[in-house]
Amino acid sequence: MKLQESAELVEAGKFSVDIFGLGYVGFPLAVRLSSGGVRVNGIDTNPGRIQRLSEGELVDTELPMAKKFEEVMGSGKLGLHAAPGRSSDPKVGMICVPTPLPGWGSDSAVHVKAAAESFLSVSRRGDVLILESSVEVGTTEMVRNMIESRGHKVGEDYGLCFCPERVDPANKEWGMEGIPRVIYSSDDYTHRIALQVYGHVNGGVLSRVGSPRTAEVVKSFENAFRLVNISLVNELAMLCDRLGISARDVIDAASTKPFGFIPHYPGAGAGGHCIPKDPRFLLESARGLGSAHSMIDGALEVNGGMPAYVADRIGSALDELGLDGRIIVCGLAYKANVEDMRDSPGFKVADELSRRGFTVQGYDPFFNVGLAAKYLAENRGRADWAAIETLDARTVKGTDCLCIVQHHEAAAPRISEIYLKSEVPFIYDCQSILAPNSASSTRLVRLGG
Repeated sequence: MKLQESAELVEAGKFSVDIFGLGYVGFPLAVRLSSGGVRVNGIDTNPGRIQRLSEGELVDTELPMAKKFEEVMGSGKLGLHAAPGRSSDPKVGMICVPTPLPGWGSDSAVHVKAAAESFLSVSRRGDVLILESSVEVGTTEMVRNMIESRGHKVGEDYGLCFCPERVDPANKEWGMEGIPRVIYSSDDYTHRIALQVYGHVNGGVLSRVGSPRTAEVVKSFENAFRLVNISLVNELAMLCDRLGISARDVIDAASTKPFGFIPHYPGAGAGGHCIPKDPRFLLESARGLGSAHSMIDGALEVNGGMPAYVADRIGSALDELGLDGRIIVCGLAYKANVEDMRDSPGFKVADELSRRGFTVQGYDPFFNVGLAAKYLAENRGRADWAAIETLDARTVKGTDCLCIVQHHEAAAPRISEIYLKSEVPFIYDCQSILAPNSASSTRLVRLGG
C-alpha cells in the first residue's frame, strides 16, 4: 500500500493507532484519541501498569481523565496490550516511551528502538511511525534506517514523523488539547495522516519543520531554556540571601516590565524527566562535534548544587537556634501536585541532609510506600532516611525543622497550621511561598529571602 492510499483511508477514518508507553504522555494521548472515535491499542511492557489500568485503578494525575477512560474502555475503542497486533487497515504507531539520561551507562534510545522494532514486526507498507519521546539528535534518522532495513522506503511506502511531546503534568491552564505542536513529517502524505491523528489531540495545530534534527533540537532547546532560567534565578536567590533582600520581590517587580522578561522562581533545583535531562542531549551533540555548550554546563552545575546550598542554610540556622537537627523534608515529588518522584530535588535534599548526620524523614501526600525501592532507584538515592505517611501532631512532635521543597495543594492546609500554631521551631521554605506571620513563633527562612 502506498502512502497516498493510506492517507485517503485515514481521512475516511479507516485506521488504528498503536501507542507505545502508557505513562504521563501515552496515557492521556490514548484516552484523547479513543475518545475521538479512533481505535487505539495502548501498549506497555510493564505488566503491572497494564493490570492496574485494566482494573480501572488510576494514579492521581490520571484521575482527571477517569470518566473518559471508563467510557473508551467500555466501548472497546481503547484496548490494553503487552505487544501490538496486525491490522488490515493502515496503522499509526506513536512512541511515547522514556529515554534514559545520555552518558549514564545506557543507550538513551534503548526503549525507542525496542518500541520501533515491536511496531515494525507487525506493520506493513503504508503505515506511519511517529516518535514523541524526547531523544538525542539523530534518533529519528536511526529509526528511518531501521524502517528501510526491512525493505520499506520512507516517504514513499512508509511514513515517519517526529512530534515531541509537550505535556506539563498538573498544569490546569494548558492541557494537551490546547498546546500547539512542532512536527517533522517525511513527506506530504504522511503529514496529511499526522494532521488527521493530531486533529483529535490538539485540533491539528502543527508547525511543520523541514528536518528531523530541527524538531529534535527544538524539544531539547525548550527545556534548556527552562533549565538555564531556573538556574539563573536560583543564583539570584543565593545572592539575595547574602544581600538580605527578597528574590521574589525582585522578580515580581521585574515582571512589571511588559516585554523582554519572563518570570521564573527559586527552588531546590529542577527535577523530573525533562528539564534536567533533555538539555544533556544538546551537550552530547556538541561534544560529539568537538564543541562545548558552556551555558548548559553551567546551568546543570548550579542546578546540581542547590540541594547542598539548601542543606548549608538549614544547618546554619539549626546551629544558630541551638537545635539538634531532626528534619522532615516535605514534598518528594519532582514538582507540586504530581505523584512522579523521578529525579526529585526533594530526594536530593533529604540525601544531602542525611549525609551530614541529621535525622531525616520525608513526607509527600503522593508517596506510595510500596514503590519506595523504585523511587530510590530512580533518584539514585540513599536508604538511610524513611518516609512518613502523615504530618499529624504526633508525627511532627519533636521535629526541629520542616523543609518544604514542594508545596502540594493537598498538604498546604496542614503546613499552614503547623506554621501558625508554631508546632515546629524552624521552617525552611525552598519555594518562598509561605508568607511571614508575626503571630507564629516559628522561625521562617525562605530561599532567596
